[in-house]
Amino acid sequence: MLRWFRSLIAAALTGVAFFGAILPAGAQDAALPPATRFSAIRVDVGPLLARGLGGYAEGVRGELQAALARTFADRVGGPGPILVVRVTGVSLNPYAGSETRFGGGGNATNSDYLEGEALVVGRGGEVLLRHPQLSATPASSGGAWYDPASERRRVSYIAEHYAAWLKRGLGLD
Repeated sequence: MLRWFRSLIAAALTGVAFFGAILPAGAQDAALPPATRFSAIRVDVGPLLARGLGGYAEGVRGELQAALARTFADRVGGPGPILVVRVTGVSLNPYAGSETRFGGGGNATNSDYLEGEALVVGRGGEVLLRHPQLSATPASSGGAWYDPASERRRVSYIAEHYAAWLKRGLGLD
């Protein structure tokens, strides 16, 4: 009974119940074989949509999907598992051109964040591996703060950063 209860709690906490599978005990610690290829890559922005971020969430999805396609281009094709990247949070902090505060070192409030997890999903819907990740980039990555295109460039930059570190984190670089 206790094992069933722990599995139920683990599934609820990991948010993988929508795949119809309970996360295997070692799935978070597992490593992918070096020759792993994915049949598809998908970006899930459901958590952002649930917060009412509609169009913004879809913009994040588009930028991240494009970044993942470029980064994993040599790893897509064939009958392998699906790579699902689930975005759980995005934070683009106000930026007014200053990277330091009070004359000291860096200022954490001048960072943008993209948080999520990669799920490697098998053909039967089972989660083979779960890799949580948080990317942080300088808020200045979009150029001049007063440029109307700055925010889009910041999202694009952090998506590229997230994708590159994800490939490395999965041991596929």
